[in-house]
Amino acid sequence: MFTHLREDIASIIQRDPAARTAWEVITCYPGFQAIVMHGWAKWCWLRGWKWLGRFISYLARILTGIEIHPGATIGRRVFIDHGFGVVVGETAEVGDDCTIYQGVTLGGTSLSAGAKRHPTLGAGVIVGAGAKVLGGFTIGAGAKIGSNSVVVKPVPAGATAVGNPAHVIQKDVQLQAEAKAAQIFSAYGVTGNGDDPISKALHKLIDQAVSQQAQIDKLTAAVCAAGIACEKQLEADKLDPQQINCLVD
Repeated sequence: MFTHLREDIASIIQRDPAARTAWEVITCYPGFQAIVMHGWAKWCWLRGWKWLGRFISYLARILTGIEIHPGATIGRRVFIDHGFGVVVGETAEVGDDCTIYQGVTLGGTSLSAGAKRHPTLGAGVIVGAGAKVLGGFTIGAGAKIGSNSVVVKPVPAGATAVGNPAHVIQKDVQLQAEAKAAQIFSAYGVTGNGDDPISKALHKLIDQAVSQQAQIDKLTAAVCAAGIACEKQLEADKLDPQQINCLVD
């Protein structure tokens, strides 16, 4: 147990530049305290002392503002940063080295007792502040959930999910390998290439429309130069890609 506690403290100091000493983490970090108390609640829960497990979880919520159901599974070196308003459901599973920020909900969408209702986070997942992950699916290892995203379907390993409902940005395999090699940590699930994928797709469609219009104009001019009569195009406002791009951003 003490080995695990030392690992948790060391991982917090490594990932949070504001953490200076082990004593500061033990006494001032509610995320660490909530995980310790969850260990007590889980111990009672697995031995059939359900009420006592729930009561310890209730006390942890009062003291830390973090609610972790005693039935949830929490891995090693999990860091709940700030933590206020975090809710982790009964069948949720949080893998090793995950980072969860304030206001996160790992919730369920089913009322079936005994079923897998809550999400599973793979190793190294980062869930940004205010994000909601709802359902009994899996978030792949190393994935990132952007702040305030609402995730209702699986996210592949190494990908980033942003928006409401969340859209998945699949990272390039080579970039993913480089990031893993460099051991990059992205606070709050923010990445260097975290643009909305819908916005990116719209920008590409706008560029394609502009390119096609230019080709049509050239073809029309060539046909007319060859002496072939062309019907006059209807007068209309020309496409202004810069204006449309500003609306999409």
